[in-house]
Amino acid sequence: MAKNTHLERKMEARHIQMISLGGVIGTGLFLSSGYTIHEAGPVGTIIAYFIGALLVFSVMLCLGELSVAMPYTGAFHVYAKRYIGPATGFLVAILYWLTWTIALGSEFTAAGLIMQNWFPNIPVWIFSLCFIVLIFLTNFFSVRIFAESEFWFSLIKVLAIVLFIILGTLAIVGILPYNGLHRVIGLSDLTKNGWFPNGFSGVFTTMLTVNFAFSGTELIGITAGEAKDPQKTIPKAIHTTLLRLVIFFIGSIVVMSALIPYKVAGVTQSPFVYVLKQIGLPYVADIMNFVVLTAIISAANSGLYASTRMLWSLGNEGTIPKVFKQTSTHGVPVIALCTSMLGGILALLSSVIAADTVYLVLVSISGLAVVIVWMAIALAQIRFRKTFLAEGHSLDELKYRTPLFPFVPWFAFILSGLSCLLIWFDETQRVALYYTIPFVLCCYLGHYLFTRSKQS
Repeated sequence: MAKNTHLERKMEARHIQMISLGGVIGTGLFLSSGYTIHEAGPVGTIIAYFIGALLVFSVMLCLGELSVAMPYTGAFHVYAKRYIGPATGFLVAILYWLTWTIALGSEFTAAGLIMQNWFPNIPVWIFSLCFIVLIFLTNFFSVRIFAESEFWFSLIKVLAIVLFIILGTLAIVGILPYNGLHRVIGLSDLTKNGWFPNGFSGVFTTMLTVNFAFSGTELIGITAGEAKDPQKTIPKAIHTTLLRLVIFFIGSIVVMSALIPYKVAGVTQSPFVYVLKQIGLPYVADIMNFVVLTAIISAANSGLYASTRMLWSLGNEGTIPKVFKQTSTHGVPVIALCTSMLGGILALLSSVIAADTVYLVLVSISGLAVVIVWMAIALAQIRFRKTFLAEGHSLDELKYRTPLFPFVPWFAFILSGLSCLLIWFDETQRVALYYTIPFVLCCYLGHYLFTRSKQS
């Protein structure tokens, strides 16, 4: 079988833009953002999210040059393999596959728990099973069905955030009642308790959470191999990423910070539910449960897609058995799909049977995995540009160029690296380093031994 660089190109620009956006907007924003405000204070949280947005945008600018020059399916590890080293390419693929596969298990559980709010007499596992079947079938038939379903899932999340920002802003300026009163609230609560009520160190701790919250934008690179016109669709998706991240994330945080006392934020319930209840919106709990359910289904949908394409790409490169590169008549890598779904189900079982051992290790490793992938993307772009010019090419030949080279890729690489190191100063997250460092070393050793056995 000949080696391909991509699967069937059926994704349009609107699909890729919404998939990238939908990959970022998840339960972290809807449920956990209040806790972030509680820890870092309003201004500290805004600063952390702004730095996080700059970091992820820098990574996307690096990924843009690579994806347009080499629009391969499951591209990250191919770039890392070619411009950093085969072992690093293998590590990137395994970490990214693990990240999304572990996420699948938790998403299926969370979806079942939300459904039980409406149907308390039906066991959670029945709902989880239904969502497993739904997500599998969405990915099984064709990439077009996946892209269309993910577009609409993401659109619901985006509309919910836009509506929240509009209603919250109207309450802040006194047009809508808040807590039963019509009054101009303004932005005084942002600094009422000082700029950093828990100290500036809270910003660093929050940045770790923020970077993980922004993970998912790199899905643009995964979709490059199935985009209809990657030279146009990929840059367009990247250019709109930062603006939308700033509007949705920082806009939501500003509204929350202005309307919720920071000591109350994240302590009892979703900040979205808290604000909308104070405004007096009816059925707010059911509405938000539906939005969060959509976010969970969307994350599982994207997760299965991403992990499937990464396995296909590993098989296509010959890093793992080539059986994983086999596709259906509709261009879907079915064996890679079934393996990834099986991995998600095993993760789900480990969260029930071995939550304090196996599952804890898996979650700890997957928590750092995306930041390591970002570092690999930045370094691969630096090496790619130098190699490209050394081979006698000119910059004019590149259809898309990372601006401000080499500042942007080095900024992305160093800040991503600092995010990993900062975990040491947070006792609750420090355990991730204990598991991730040995896992990374094992991946390098495993690749070395596998390569030697193939050569001999």
